[in-house]
Amino acid sequence: MNGEGVPGHATLKQALHWKQIYTEILAMEEKVLTRIRQLMDKQSDEARREVELTNVPVVVAQAERFRQRLGYWEARVHEPNGASTPNRGPRLVTPPRAATRSSRSTQTH
Repeated sequence: MNGEGVPGHATLKQALHWKQIYTEILAMEEKVLTRIRQLMDKQSDEARREVELTNVPVVVAQAERFRQRLGYWEARVHEPNGASTPNRGPRLVTPPRAATRSSRSTQTH
């Protein structure tokens, strides 16, 4: 995410900040998915199938991406001494970020 910086060098304050950001975004994505499913209940079978095949996977993929990032930052917060210091101790592997943008950027609504 823009402004996230280099996660491997994050301070405890930065890790707490990004944990909060991803918590908020994930909560929103889950509400979006709930609302989509509520609206689908009122649609025809054909429309519902189309939404299930197109819209739902995009929202689910985005929620999973945010869930993974949240998990990463939660782990960073709970490391001894907050976030790790460069050249000391094991580092958590940062999930790939490049592939996560393609789904939404190529979708047209």
